[in-house]
Amino acid sequence: MSDEIAENGTANGDVPEIELIIKASTIDGRRKGACLFCQEYFMDLYLLAELKTISLKVTTVDMQKPPPDFRTNFEATHPPILIDNGLAILENEKIERHIMKSVPGGHNLFVQDKEVASLIENLYSKLKLVLVRKDEQKSASLRAHLGRIDGLLERRGTRFLTGDTMCCFDCELMPRLQHIRVAGKYFVDFEIPTSFRSLWRYMYHMYQLDAFTQSCPADQDIINHYKLQQIATKGLLSPTLTRQRKDEPTEPALKMKKHEELETPTFTTSIPVDVNDSNAEE
Repeated sequence: MSDEIAENGTANGDVPEIELIIKASTIDGRRKGACLFCQEYFMDLYLLAELKTISLKVTTVDMQKPPPDFRTNFEATHPPILIDNGLAILENEKIERHIMKSVPGGHNLFVQDKEVASLIENLYSKLKLVLVRKDEQKSASLRAHLGRIDGLLERRGTRFLTGDTMCCFDCELMPRLQHIRVAGKYFVDFEIPTSFRSLWRYMYHMYQLDAFTQSCPADQDIINHYKLQQIATKGLLSPTLTRQRKDEPTEPALKMKKHEELETPTFTTSIPVDVNDSNAEE
């Protein structure tokens, strides 16, 4: 159907194979795109594949030029799409519920933590407001929100949000932090303060994990994701996280300049020197 970019887990029939279809890069149409939900579910499933409860196949689809078999099977539905034993799950909430209730081992990822859930719930909306235009009040609001996450991590003293093993909340938060870091810097010169040592230490640990690095889009794709949003909204950035309905317009086609298509993808994973210390490497 399209480019297969990753496969993890065994393929000997001992465990079920789960296929996750994700949006491809809007630059080259092949590598991973910057869809937050796609990366979140990619991470969830990658962790389960590492535990060998499933075999994972990840496929990218260029939604600016979907292949005929994709159109035939899914019409105008946009990824992420999860396929389990021939059953296609098309809606984000249903995908999450399926991973939790039907994918072997999935229930272990979905822990209950109201404090964490409420803390990360509106983080991305703060980024959207910051990206509309450079505004110190909106930037301060985003910094304060990040500061509360930093405070929770410092108070708990754990490697990840709810403990020393990853859960669904980490798979939700870290892709958003990466978008904040890359897009925030590029468009409005926003930076996560280096004083948020616990948050940077958290990001350091996430950058060491294959579940994140294998699913993370390139910096160029994150930036281009928001450039497309600028075009779509005529100068106002308003990325839509909810699933696109059939009657909604698709992302506008944007002809890439040749140098953009040929440019080597970069991935921002560096950590400020003052937090990349012995404590961060424990």
